[in-house]
Amino acid sequence: MTTNTLTHVAGPNIRTTLPGPNARRILEGDERYISPSYTRSYPMVAKRGRGVIVEDVDGNEFLDFSAGIAVTSTGHCHPEVVAAIQKQAAELIHMSGTDFYYESMVTLGERLSKVAPMKGPHKVYYGNSGAEAIEAALKLARYHTKRQNIIAFYGAFHGRTMGALSLTASKPQQKRRFSPMLPGVTHVRYPDVYRGCVGGSQEAEAFALGCARFIEEKLFKTTLPPEEVAAIFVEPIQGEGGYVVAPTVFMQELRRICDRHGILLVADEVQSGAGRTGKWWAIQHTGVEPDIFCSAKGIASGMPLGIMMSKAEIMDWVPGSHASTFGGNPVSIAAALATMDVLEREAIKNAEVVGKHIMQRIADWPQRLDLVGDVRGRGLMIGVEIVTDKKAKTQGSAERDRIVELAFERGVLFLGCGPNSIRVAPPLIVTSEQADIAMDVLEECIAIAGKERHN
Repeated sequence: MTTNTLTHVAGPNIRTTLPGPNARRILEGDERYISPSYTRSYPMVAKRGRGVIVEDVDGNEFLDFSAGIAVTSTGHCHPEVVAAIQKQAAELIHMSGTDFYYESMVTLGERLSKVAPMKGPHKVYYGNSGAEAIEAALKLARYHTKRQNIIAFYGAFHGRTMGALSLTASKPQQKRRFSPMLPGVTHVRYPDVYRGCVGGSQEAEAFALGCARFIEEKLFKTTLPPEEVAAIFVEPIQGEGGYVVAPTVFMQELRRICDRHGILLVADEVQSGAGRTGKWWAIQHTGVEPDIFCSAKGIASGMPLGIMMSKAEIMDWVPGSHASTFGGNPVSIAAALATMDVLEREAIKNAEVVGKHIMQRIADWPQRLDLVGDVRGRGLMIGVEIVTDKKAKTQGSAERDRIVELAFERGVLFLGCGPNSIRVAPPLIVTSEQADIAMDVLEECIAIAGKERHN
C-alpha cells in the first residue's frame, strides 16, 4: 500500500528542539485563550498532515500513531476525501437535514445498511460526534422500550455530554463537580481479564461469563427489575478504558440476557468501528448482533459526523422526538462516502494485515520488557499495558506518561488510554515499514523509562 507523505522518508524527521519557537509562541496563546479542560499529553502543534505523517509549525515531521484519537482512518488529508469535501463545499454546505432533505443522507444510509453488524432493515440517525450518537441511542432506547433504566460498565467511555457522561465510568475527573448525573444508570464490571488471569484460558472465560451473569443472577434479583431496563450499552473493545477486548463469551451472554428480558443491546463502536479492528465493526469478531450501534471518529476521516443506526422497527419515534441542526451535513457525508470507498477497497484489509504484523512483533514484550504487563487488541486497535510489578499488576501510570513523552521527542505520536496503557492506533493505511519504525521507537522508550525508574 502506498501513502501520501510529506517527505520521501517513511519515518519521523525532527529538526528543532521540541517544542520549537513557533510552537512555543502558539502554546503561550493557547494558555491565554483556550479552555484548560482539554487534555494535552505533549506540546505538538500541528500544521499539516499527509498519510501517516504530521508536520508541526516548526517543520518537524512525526509518525502519527494516534490518528487524531482514532479519527483519521484513511490517513491525514487522503486525496479522495479531500476531493470529495472540496467538490461538495463548492455545491452546498448546509440546509439542515432535520427540516429539509439531502439525497446524500439516503445514499450514506444505504451504504451503512449494507455493512451494518445486524440484520436489516435499518434506519440511521445523523449527529456530529460520538457523544451525540450515544445520546441519541440512549433516548431511542428509552422511547422504544418505555423503560427508564440503563446498564453500562466500569471502564467505559461514552462521551462527555450529560447523558453520555452518565454512562461513562473511566476516570473520576470526567465527572468531578458535574453531578447529579442522569438517573437510572447502573454500572457493572467489564471483563478486564488481563488484570486477573491469562486471556483465552478457561479461567479467563469463566471470569468473563461471571461478569455478564452478575447482571441476571445478582443485579436483577436484588436492586434492578429487568422489566424496567431499556438497554445495555457496551464497547466491544473499551477505548479510554485501556483498549480492553471483550471476550466473545461475554458478548454472547449479554445478547442472551437482552433477549430473555426484552432489553436492547447497544454497541458503542465510536472508537472501535469503521474498520479499525480489521472488520467494519469490532462486534463482528464475536458473532453477536446488536440492536443499535453508534459510530463516529473514523467514519468520515476527520469531518464531524456521528451515526446511530438501529433495526428499523426499533426507530419508532415520531417527528420532533430528536434532531440535530448540523448532523449529517452534506460536506461530512461526502467525506464519509469517500472514506467508505477507501476502507472497502484497501484500508480495512490493511488494518488486519499490519495489525497482525504489529502484534507478532510485540507479542514477547511482556516476557522481555520489565515495564510491559500485557499487549492486546484487534487490528490497529492495540493496547500496551505498563506496570511496575508484573505479579501484583501495579499500574505504571507515571511510567506510561514518560514513555509517551519520550516517543514524542523521537518523532512518534502515541496517546495513553486507561490508567496505565498506551494505545497503538495509527491511520489504517499505515505500512509495515512505518509500523516497524514506530515499534522500534516505542520499545526504546519503554527501555529508557525502565532504566530511569531504577536510577
